[in-house]
Amino acid sequence: MISDSQSAPKLHKNEGIKAASQHLRGTILESIANVSTGSIASDDQQLTKFHGLYQQDNRDVRNERRKQKLDKAYSFLCRIGVPGGVSTPEQWLVMDELATYCSFDTIKLTTRQAYQLHGILKSNLKNVIQRSTQAAMSSLAGCGDVNRNTMASPNPIQTEVHSQVQDIADKIDAYLKPQTSAFSEMWLDGKKIASMEPRSLGMGGDDIEPLYGSTYLPRKFKIAIAIPPQNDVDVYAHCLGFIAVIENDVLVGFNVTVGGGMGMTHGNEKTFPRLADTMAFALPDQVVDVAEKIVSIQRDWGDRVERAHARFKYTVEDHGVDKIRSELENRLGYKLEDARSINFEGNGDRYGWVKGSNKKWNLGLFIEGGRIIDTEKAKLKTGMRLIAKSGFCEFRLTPNQNVILANICSENRDTINALVDEHGLDSYKSASGMRRSQISCVSLPTCGLALAESERYLPSLVSDLEGTLEEAGLSNDEIIIRSTGCPNGCGRPYLGEIGLVGKVPGKYNLYLGAGFDGARLNKLFRASQTHEEIINLLKPILIDYAKDRQDGERFGDFTIRKGYVLATSAGNRFHKDLGEVNP
Repeated sequence: MISDSQSAPKLHKNEGIKAASQHLRGTILESIANVSTGSIASDDQQLTKFHGLYQQDNRDVRNERRKQKLDKAYSFLCRIGVPGGVSTPEQWLVMDELATYCSFDTIKLTTRQAYQLHGILKSNLKNVIQRSTQAAMSSLAGCGDVNRNTMASPNPIQTEVHSQVQDIADKIDAYLKPQTSAFSEMWLDGKKIASMEPRSLGMGGDDIEPLYGSTYLPRKFKIAIAIPPQNDVDVYAHCLGFIAVIENDVLVGFNVTVGGGMGMTHGNEKTFPRLADTMAFALPDQVVDVAEKIVSIQRDWGDRVERAHARFKYTVEDHGVDKIRSELENRLGYKLEDARSINFEGNGDRYGWVKGSNKKWNLGLFIEGGRIIDTEKAKLKTGMRLIAKSGFCEFRLTPNQNVILANICSENRDTINALVDEHGLDSYKSASGMRRSQISCVSLPTCGLALAESERYLPSLVSDLEGTLEEAGLSNDEIIIRSTGCPNGCGRPYLGEIGLVGKVPGKYNLYLGAGFDGARLNKLFRASQTHEEIINLLKPILIDYAKDRQDGERFGDFTIRKGYVLATSAGNRFHKDLGEVNP
């Protein structure tokens, strides 16, 4: 007879690391104090993610250092969240200052509306975290098995609605932050974070973590709030989404979506990207309650054995939306209404000057790859610093790695325009529609998961396609193109009308057919393609699109109508219906 202990599945090793960590402390301080190496202990590498830190090394010099019998060039990524991407000029200046602690001296704008700094030596980590916290930002929960930075549409037009949505995003983000004092003890010399007042949620956690408990969530959790008609947050790509329902210019509530997520593993068809299902409708004052209870369901029902199956999308896939809704309403103690009708027109950003309903102006800037850097061609970092010093605007980081300079008075437009033009921040005026519609993850040289280039590759691919785009009369057409260096999908490549996912160095899986509104996944067109092969495949399709598209037809829809790929009807069909493709 097999005992219960013998038959019980073995939990993933990360569950043991979390349980033994004393609520995210581990031996992090000892690791940081060890001056004999630039790295930290293996278990601590998992725990520091909860503090917003990833250990990395510069892979460009890895082989040379190995030949010289040197240790890897270790450093750290620090991810600093700002809910909804809303940032003050003072906060931008702090990030500009902190970039000097990075070997790259740049700021990376993420696809989740957060700041990212790369190349920080571990001796500088405490200073970076302290300084960002002093500016009312935090790296806590920047990574790890918790709710990440809460996203919200930076929509500059519907000013009042945006303000309401931003307030809700702030509340969700603060409410779902880990409550352990480990963060303040380690990095802030015991000083409390204002937004982390103790709460007793009564949701099955423990005294220290009333929501999460000692083992937190099975995997990371992501929340986004969209404001139609723009799906600029890619709300269906998130574990939990809220879609604003606006009637007569008034925010009446939100459609609730569950079960989205981008990541998968090459060669494992049990893993797949999945778009969220629309489940119900919630009133504005119910949203934080809904978010808390959904997170608690994932805490209790999520897979803690197989980490590749641990995201909330698989929990929804396995149990079904109806069961998730029933359990949610049981934990809420009340019923939710059915979802209401909404309409999305696209998932890109607006560029140029747009006047908000508050009569103030907003300027959407294109930042290629989300990289704020000074080069010979353009002084983006210097220009943004001077704009921040002017105090004439706030900054909104977009989910597409761009920046909106927001709430500018009419009398200050000329000053902002002059700074933008002088420092090369005006590329939104001249860049092709495809270039303006790109997203790329960081990938090499810092990401340890990268299989191929992404941020350093995508601009060159677009450049090599722009001649064809011009020839075909498509230069101004917004064709969504996205690239990631691995299948984890940080750049949401499976929602690109053209998607590229790194397979091995110099080769990519090529995907086509996503919906322009972010409501349909793409499909594998060709596997393991070189740069030249990708160019040769895409050029005739783009020319065909220019000649044979129907009125208003988007590129992704065209590739399906013409039979280049079949439509992906659901996440569990992502690896199926490949037609004549031989991957």
